[in-house]
Amino acid sequence: MSEAIVKVDNLSFGYEKKLLLNNISFRIYRKDYIAIVGANGSAKSTLLKLIMGFLKPNGGRIKIYDSSIESFKDWNKIGYLPQNARNFNTRFPATVEEIVGSSQYSQMSILKKLNKKISKNTLSALEAVDMLGFKDRLIGNLSGGQQQRVFLARLLVNNPEIIFMDEPLIGVDSESQDVFFDLIDKLNNYYGITIVIVTHDISTLQHKVNRIFHLDSGKVNIDDLKN
Repeated sequence: MSEAIVKVDNLSFGYEKKLLLNNISFRIYRKDYIAIVGANGSAKSTLLKLIMGFLKPNGGRIKIYDSSIESFKDWNKIGYLPQNARNFNTRFPATVEEIVGSSQYSQMSILKKLNKKISKNTLSALEAVDMLGFKDRLIGNLSGGQQQRVFLARLLVNNPEIIFMDEPLIGVDSESQDVFFDLIDKLNNYYGITIVIVTHDISTLQHKVNRIFHLDSGKVNIDDLKN
């Protein structure tokens, strides 16, 4: 069996008297492609935020690469695409290349300009998501699907080993969704990146993912599709 990247044991979370997750346990393995599904209010997004350390559980334990979530430091291995990634000022005068390059800000020169290494990484990431030809476009002039691929490239420049995505295609047309999902399939199969995606529509993904996590009434039921 592949290496377990994320280990969740006896995890519980809730607000006041409302328990959203009740003593759940599971593993996320290297090269997994997982869809998390469930009704509205079933804590799908909450679960991702717990794994990312944005929320603290009421009980239980989360480990990433055998480090507790509290002590884990190597966050460059983890990519996260939240629901609100595209909620920005569309008049912001930044090009696609600048948006992707900015995620490597700490590696830039003292003048904060893109150096050659960062520029090369940026262009490689844009090529991986089929957006290289748009590098000089303003981010606000792109379609919703194109913008989401740019933000995915922004994650890829840091060479993540696992990417969490929270309903990444809300408000995106069906044709752009198909392009995006084909791209995610390539990242998983060709680049070996572990993918965990929250979705409200499993029909598009059920033939691509290897496991489905069903959240219901605070519990998780797991379907293994490709044993």
